[in-house]
Amino acid sequence: MCGIIGVVSHRPVGGDPATNSGVGQILIDGLKRLEYRGYDSAGIVLADKGRFTSKKATGKLSALSQAVKGNMPVGNIGLGHTRWATHGAPSCDNAHPHFACDNSIALVHNGVIENYQTIKTKLAKEGHKFRSETDTEIIVHLIEKYHKHHPPLESVRRAIEHLEGSFAIGVIFAKKPNILIAARLNSPMIIGLGDKETFLASDIPAILPYTKKVIYLAEEQIAEIDASNSAHRVNIINFKGRKQPCQVSTVAWDAAGAEKEGYPHFMLKEIFEQPAVVRTTSRYYLDTKTNTVKFPALTGMAKQLSAVNRIVLVACGTAYHASLVGKYAMEELCRLPVEVAYASEFRYALPVLDKRTLVIAISQSGETADTLAAIRAAKAKKALTLAICNVLGSSITRDAMVTLYTFAGPEVSVASTKAYTTQITAVILLSAYLAKLRRTLTPKDEKSLVREMLALPDKIEKVLTLNDMIADYADKYKDVTNFMYIARRYNLPNAFEGALKMKEISYTHAEGYGAGEMEHGPLALVDDTFPTVAIAVKSNVYDKVISNIQMVKARKGIVIAIATEGDKFIRTLADGVIEVPETPEILSPILTVIPLQLLAYHTAVKKGRDVDQPRNLAKSVTVE
Repeated sequence: MCGIIGVVSHRPVGGDPATNSGVGQILIDGLKRLEYRGYDSAGIVLADKGRFTSKKATGKLSALSQAVKGNMPVGNIGLGHTRWATHGAPSCDNAHPHFACDNSIALVHNGVIENYQTIKTKLAKEGHKFRSETDTEIIVHLIEKYHKHHPPLESVRRAIEHLEGSFAIGVIFAKKPNILIAARLNSPMIIGLGDKETFLASDIPAILPYTKKVIYLAEEQIAEIDASNSAHRVNIINFKGRKQPCQVSTVAWDAAGAEKEGYPHFMLKEIFEQPAVVRTTSRYYLDTKTNTVKFPALTGMAKQLSAVNRIVLVACGTAYHASLVGKYAMEELCRLPVEVAYASEFRYALPVLDKRTLVIAISQSGETADTLAAIRAAKAKKALTLAICNVLGSSITRDAMVTLYTFAGPEVSVASTKAYTTQITAVILLSAYLAKLRRTLTPKDEKSLVREMLALPDKIEKVLTLNDMIADYADKYKDVTNFMYIARRYNLPNAFEGALKMKEISYTHAEGYGAGEMEHGPLALVDDTFPTVAIAVKSNVYDKVISNIQMVKARKGIVIAIATEGDKFIRTLADGVIEVPETPEILSPILTVIPLQLLAYHTAVKKGRDVDQPRNLAKSVTVE
């Protein structure tokens, strides 16, 4: 879950003083755009005249930025890293980069080496000296061992043959100032092709200011960037040493998409981007002239999809909640049995799968380790596999048979918002498409659903106008120690999601429950200091939710209701009401989650929390 950036460039060694644009500053700026991946410590290293200069600092990147102020390491080649600790506490010794015994090789790493202790013991017996508690350090010592007799690329290849677990690494050699090496296994890594400079990075935002042309390094691949001349040759081999093709892609995002654009936090910016990204995602999968659903990517699989007799959705965290919405939609529209599994449990549960099972993996980053493992387990059992993902070229998109993209753009805040609503958008439209194949959705109902979907972005805009009112509710209840969220059917996943948002960014305990479960335990918690957020929009379970609200009020509980516009009755019950425009129940989660996101956001702000980078969490969970 760490962030990596590497650069080899033909810029002046010290950079241009007028623009402060040397390699060192590129590394620092890139790490700022990757800090969501980890922020326990950070470091950079540059090579110049056959030696390394490195700076490290614990805490957030601002500490490293301060450490290099007026004392920036110089060179044409360098690596940067921002850490999310797995082995060893945050410290300068454990911060990356790590070095060979003779300081001739520097390395940064994202992932976990599961057999590091065995390798470390063996290397120590051979005379290698270790300076950290990390699993990472053994990699650079292995490379050092092989570099005595082999060139850089072969040294790296031989070293990683010993590794078990997951890794993306960047490696530079002090006496080879034109060689930058990257390798990956179960962790993301991209190569960026600039103007007389080449980059490696964990994620696209790190390099967007410099290039949109990227190579997505595939599983078990090693890339050697040779900058001996201005052409910057990229040589890719697999772990067995065989030459691999080099495919260049163009990123559609722009650098502004990864900046705050005047918002105080990325999370708020991303909440307010939801009308645009839901519009983009829905229109990509709709024919607006005929008001029908279209999925050209699935045309070649239509026969297989028509024969599916069971669907399994796998995901983690917020994407898991989107999968729960998908379950309701698929069962209602397709009339098929649908299961939702935590990806972290899926492969260990020995799932029963066959060629008539469709396994759908949902992931924002496409690099979530557990979700990747789940899709690979499904492939091994010959199931059909499909990914719903936001990142072009990510690992999941290469492992699944086909991918449906969500077009949310870069999501920087650790707490996912726009990724969630675009995932729900995609999974509902996919449900409609599968229902068409199965002939369980009439043309009339399809057109009606499409019209309502096209109307959603404007309705989201209307919900966002309630931002100030929701901030007032946050101010009123910011000091409570517990929240409960209740709902039924399509909005039950939002009860879970609302509670998750409150927990992860405000550090306030919150739980989501099915409203019908209140009498089975949770009602015991209710008193006059305990707020319950109830999602009670018009639906065929509206009366049931109203009954559950009345149970809470009978015990003097506080109720904040998310209700349909014009619902006068609910105002006689609730202590506060947030109204959303009327929409069919199947689409309502896309609207009702917006107030929940804003309530969590404003609560966190008023409590002084670090909204975009909550403690102990990182954006992409790329290790188990």
